[in-house]
Amino acid sequence: MLEKRLQELAARHLSRRLTPLHSGTGPVVEMAGRQILLFASNDYLGLALHPEVVQAAIEATQRFGAGSGAARLISGSLPPHQELESALAQFKGTEAALTFSSGYLANIGTIPALIGRDGLILADRLSHASLIDGCRLSRADFRIYRHNDTDHLETLLAKRRRERRTLIVTDGLFSMDGDLAPLPELSRLAQTYEADLYIDDAHGTGVMGPHGRGTAEHFGVNAGLPFQMGTLGKAFGSSGAYLAGPLTLIRYLMNTSRSFIFTTAPPPGSAAAVTAALRIIQREPERRARLWANRERLFTGLARLGFNLSPSVTPIMPILVGDAETALSFAEHLFTEGVYAPAIRPPTVPDATSRVRVTVTSEHTINHIDQALTAFQRAGQLSGLI
Repeated sequence: MLEKRLQELAARHLSRRLTPLHSGTGPVVEMAGRQILLFASNDYLGLALHPEVVQAAIEATQRFGAGSGAARLISGSLPPHQELESALAQFKGTEAALTFSSGYLANIGTIPALIGRDGLILADRLSHASLIDGCRLSRADFRIYRHNDTDHLETLLAKRRRERRTLIVTDGLFSMDGDLAPLPELSRLAQTYEADLYIDDAHGTGVMGPHGRGTAEHFGVNAGLPFQMGTLGKAFGSSGAYLAGPLTLIRYLMNTSRSFIFTTAPPPGSAAAVTAALRIIQREPERRARLWANRERLFTGLARLGFNLSPSVTPIMPILVGDAETALSFAEHLFTEGVYAPAIRPPTVPDATSRVRVTVTSEHTINHIDQALTAFQRAGQLSGLI
């Protein structure tokens, strides 16, 4: 049965396999015995290999061990966890913060803790899979609104009972399209209809806003959000996730979020690494400046070549292809030309919207980007995309 299912996936060009790197996540990596330009990493600010971040992980590991040994509420709450949560709360301008082992665990633990069977959730159609799963686990009534369509969302809000507990769920920066949620309008609707707004800012944290505090800072709506969620494995260069908000909320989640209560605490080394990354992000704004300059150069170059790009305004720049087979072929031609940017296919994206998802970091040089554009041109021509 399983083999037959795998064969069916392969026939539809939807099977997947691991593509191991044999080096770190820098702009140039070793893959399949070759040096390859990497345009697929979420290490937007190049902090995963930063000496200060690596050293912080080493020192915490040497002092506290490779693992935490238990869940946080048992004996796994160590000084690096507490230091990180304090630093995150200060960075986000909230009373407190709580860390999780991953963004997926944060979403499937927090959403069901916030709303239950009698509630209503309205989620953007392109919300991340972890958000969708968190919504389903909550057992609340669950409705989808069209992507970034605030008129559709308002129609759904207006139909519900006024006093019914309601949660609006969305990504801040959509990981497969590179566009932003209209947070000012979403915040206005949440206040008007007495709903709560839950934002997964996994890809916005560290990248968006004048200080890298995320999509809410970018739009200037921090004050209107009761809580904010983000991850630590992207711009922060380590792993894990956080929920930042009022102290009462954080204490409540400690007592009710199953994915927090029943999970071994993150390794102390990863927590210490994030604290070090936070210091660097605040100390070196030039990293974000390089990131945005690189993004502009690469996006402009891809557009000039004639690729069908999504309406991205961020370092995520998907090249829209359509069918999975062509997307795979395009990605394979790119790899032959020395660039790794994988094909993204259903169910990660909707049917008939397969793409090659291109990401850029602050550590790419002008020469890297120009080399990549040459490779994209050749691969695009061979694939019939340009």
